[in-house]
Amino acid sequence: MAAGAFTDEFPAEHRLTGEYAVSRHTVREALRKLRADGLVIAERGRASRLDTRRIQQPLGSLYSLFRELEGQGVEQRSEVLRLERTADGTIAGHLGLVPDAPLVVLERLRLADGEPLAHDTAYLPAEIAEPLLEADFGHTSLYGELSRRCSVKVTGGRERIQPFLPDVRQAWLLGLADREAAFAIERLGRAGERPVEWRETVVRGDRFTFVAEWSDDSRNVALAPRAAAPSPDGYPSSASCPSA
Repeated sequence: MAAGAFTDEFPAEHRLTGEYAVSRHTVREALRKLRADGLVIAERGRASRLDTRRIQQPLGSLYSLFRELEGQGVEQRSEVLRLERTADGTIAGHLGLVPDAPLVVLERLRLADGEPLAHDTAYLPAEIAEPLLEADFGHTSLYGELSRRCSVKVTGGRERIQPFLPDVRQAWLLGLADREAAFAIERLGRAGERPVEWRETVVRGDRFTFVAEWSDDSRNVALAPRAAAPSPDGYPSSASCPSA
């Protein structure tokens, strides 16, 4: 699959058992996992086929969208919409800076196999990111250029992902229909303990899938607080949700 062998058609079960000299049970289990991972589409009455439009991104780890796309055999390009010095008090606050601190902003339309995938805007402190103003981000990663030109390596951070209705400009850039939902991602990237990146990304929901693996020793997932549901007597209930 990674080599593009099944782009035109995906083989039927009997062909796979013959070509790979394995049992039908082995083939069916492999296909079941491919379908569960969203890599193969199987519909009643139609031959199985690759889902070439949907890109998978694992959760819970530091990642570069550029590197992830390239690793999945997807051609990645970017249209740079803005690369300049700026100032923004709210963004500076996210980065632990004074309100009028100079920033470098990189705004891109990310393309996967020539089709819009994400509208991505990253802000970095100008004192460390000034050399990025000379970079060509048409086909390279922010983290790669940040490491090469600024000797800064993003080592961790946090993200928040939620459903989102893009504004008119974002919908036009991404080729979305009116009121078509997407994912909104906010990321704070750190180099060691220092915040060095605030990023706001809008990703097409029909082309992107987030995948999480878990086990019984996984760390708890932090949930955003929500309003307490009223109890029958009209007062907020103090009962917590049961674990699933």
